[in-house]
Amino acid sequence: MTADVWLPIPPEEIDGLPEGPRYLFWDGGADGEQEFPGDPADCAVYVVPYMKRYSVRVRPLARLTRVRLVQTLTAGVDDMTSRLTDIAPGVQLCNARGVHEASTAELALTLTLASLRGIPGFVRAQDQGRWESGFHPALADKNVLIVGYGAIGAAIEDRLEPFEVARVARIARSRRTTARGLVHPITDVLSLLPEADVVILSIPLSEDTRGLVDAEFLAQMKDGALLVNVARGPVVDTKALLAEVEGGRITAALDVTDPEPLPPGHPLWQAPGVLISPHVGGPSSAFLPRAKRLLVDQLTRFVNREPLRNVILTTAADGR
Repeated sequence: MTADVWLPIPPEEIDGLPEGPRYLFWDGGADGEQEFPGDPADCAVYVVPYMKRYSVRVRPLARLTRVRLVQTLTAGVDDMTSRLTDIAPGVQLCNARGVHEASTAELALTLTLASLRGIPGFVRAQDQGRWESGFHPALADKNVLIVGYGAIGAAIEDRLEPFEVARVARIARSRRTTARGLVHPITDVLSLLPEADVVILSIPLSEDTRGLVDAEFLAQMKDGALLVNVARGPVVDTKALLAEVEGGRITAALDVTDPEPLPPGHPLWQAPGVLISPHVGGPSSAFLPRAKRLLVDQLTRFVNREPLRNVILTTAADGR
């Protein structure tokens, strides 16, 4: 069979691709209805189109009967894991660790600083030609809790370092120690929340983390604390969050929401103390060069039959 590689970036724009496979461009097209570039049965590597609708990203899966590698260009792979029964057995699913850390961490800090320093209010005042000064909290001297201490969480802490925060606490799935100190297990989260002035979510979405930030979680946050979500929308219970922000007890800065896209008229749009960006943690000028480097390295490994990077799972015979 022909060893085809489906790329969502035109192959002629990626320097250093290894020889051997036939590289075909497919990103779903502007309307999501683009024809497949070749026979799906000949596809050995499917690189999932970036920033396309869910229906587009998963459309080829059931027809990729001989695919060996599914490579996302996102840090999260929940869209693929939700359709594992459509993926052939023995397929390695890999994420884009190393691509989004810089951009997402930048946005996490941007949202944090903008929310604390009242930037949304300044922008609204500028639109109305009003000089509206005031006193706002600084990030300096604050306690920050990072929930989800993987590559993105660590990159967020890198960028917190110059801001003179009082303390950074870290949470991951399991307890470990890093050069910066202890990483607490997720089971410790409720006990750490009352001390945090800023809680930054960078945890992957899974069945274990869906709805993690529920009414109990939010109730443990201190009065006046800021919740920043650069993870996935369903990590947060939207109804529970609305109850807290509408009462003015906490504030929030959200790059992701549930539902997403957030529809017109949704109460989150007008909720007091809520800053919303439209899921732009990854798409920035930092994305493309890092994505291309990842693809060249990963495809070189694939062609040379070397261990792949960022393997999240290998599908079993029963599609799990």
